Amino acid sequence: MAPVGMAEDLPWTSAWVTGASAGIGRALALRLAAGGCAVTASARDTGALKKLHDEHVAITPLPLDVTDTAAVMAAVPALEARQGPLDLAVFNAGTYEPLPGGLGDPEVFRHHMEVNYMGVVNGLHGVVPAMKERGRGQVALMGSLSGYRGLPRAACYGPTKAALINLAETLRTELRGSGVDLRIVNPGFVATRLTDKNDFTMPDLMTAPDAADAIIRGLEGRGFEIAFPRRFALFMKLARLLPYGLFFPLAARLARG
Repeated sequence: MAPVGMAEDLPWTSAWVTGASAGIGRALALRLAAGGCAVTASARDTGALKKLHDEHVAITPLPLDVTDTAAVMAAVPALEARQGPLDLAVFNAGTYEPLPGGLGDPEVFRHHMEVNYMGVVNGLHGVVPAMKERGRGQVALMGSLSGYRGLPRAACYGPTKAALINLAETLRTELRGSGVDLRIVNPGFVATRLTDKNDFTMPDLMTAPDAADAIIRGLEGRGFEIAFPRRFALFMKLARLLPYGLFFPLAARLARG
């Protein structure tokens, strides 16, 4: 597979990526555009979206707050009128605030849930009905390996990703036979402005372009879950199977950094 930035035909012609102003979302929008896809890129940062369009003309900026249900619902018919029916929607918008000690301002927890979970729910309500009517379309929810188990510093973030994993599992069954191909993407640590907040060594840290390539490969495949990097994903899958008597000592070691 060609790296990000190189032309390569991809199986989608019309895509929407939220959280596209930086990190994985930005790299993914560029990767899709380089593969011949018309891409609508959404985020709240209008300046960053303009720079993204300047970098590739196939990317159309659509400033959007994913927590605004009405705005999200209105965005979908507008972008489809412009670039055609969506073949792919990637709901990537998210926020992260490390929280040593486990508790903090309840508003921080609420904000994480509004952006990371309800932002995806809003997007799903925007795109899935039309995809079902057409009998085709692909949707990817951006989860995280941190959603597998409760991890240190992740009291705000981890539960939102666990909720997305559960939601994706539920909808995968509910949408069976509808033509809507729903996937869950569970990355490990990716070097972004969000993970820059971490004060510990992040195992198997990836670049955003490498993460975008992994997502594209996964979406072109048939598996429900796209989890990477492979070694850390395997470690977290094994940790998910541990009984509490073994898991909590491991978590305590992780908390010490």
